[in-house]
Amino acid sequence: MKKSLPILLVTMLCTSPAWSYDQELAASYQDYFQSIAGKATPKALQMIPTKAFVEAVKKGEKLFVIDIRTPAETGLIGMTLPGSIAIPMNQLFKPENLARIPTDQKVVIVCKGGHRSMAVATGLRHIGFKKIFVLKLGTADLAKYLSPKTAY
Repeated sequence: MKKSLPILLVTMLCTSPAWSYDQELAASYQDYFQSIAGKATPKALQMIPTKAFVEAVKKGEKLFVIDIRTPAETGLIGMTLPGSIAIPMNQLFKPENLARIPTDQKVVIVCKGGHRSMAVATGLRHIGFKKIFVLKLGTADLAKYLSPKTAY
């Protein structure tokens, strides 16, 4: 029992909350999320509802769309809008892909349901990109919304 006490103490110290995360990074996220609360959350997170996205495309608004779904997903159903590219989520943060993202226009991140896009958009904003938006509810909602009537 006496031999296991030091091991227990070291284990407790090394697994305490103070040791289990990067405090500086946590503080930077605290600053980042400070203004995101309540009813203002979707606007603060720069989420674009499907209808607004389609209207922007119809109006010819300059959008740079990044589809972050997997190659298998985009191979079956892909975004073909002018100004759209496909870069899988697990490849986007490579320097050569970050360099492809414009800083002078609205960038819309797209995935199937919006969850991956929100994570990626948060990461991009946190590293300094400013005009990053998310297609709310993703391509799944876009496919439900679009019809010959809504597309024209």
